[in-house]
Amino acid sequence: MPYSEMLIAPMRQELVRFGVEETRTPEDVDRVLAQPGTVLMITNSVCGCAAGKARPGIGMALQNAVRPDRTATVFAGADEAAVAHLRSILKDVPPSSPQIALFKDGKPVFIVHRRDVEMRDPFQIANLLAEAFKQHCATQTVSA
Repeated sequence: MPYSEMLIAPMRQELVRFGVEETRTPEDVDRVLAQPGTVLMITNSVCGCAAGKARPGIGMALQNAVRPDRTATVFAGADEAAVAHLRSILKDVPPSSPQIALFKDGKPVFIVHRRDVEMRDPFQIANLLAEAFKQHCATQTVSA
């Protein structure tokens, strides 16, 4: 049974405020991942490490000059079909939520698991993502 939308709406909006697109269906996931370039795909969650560490860290990381072409999210426990589809795409990666996956031209190139989130604070997560962006993403200008 999915979480109540009333419960998770603020958690969804936290990422949307950072410019992250919601992908609530398998078709949405496929559409975003089929585009050329880089996509940061976030499996959002109700857990405390998503709230206190992952989402704030993602927001900070997305302020860098070098960042993915697109960012998108699915919500574990709510967007059930979209999450299952993303996990099938990442079939060689143990599922976790939260989880952050950087794709380049539709292929995963960098993964942050829940265990990686739990052991870091938001600043460390932002730095971890910023390093991955430098390695895999083309330079973009941060808009004001």
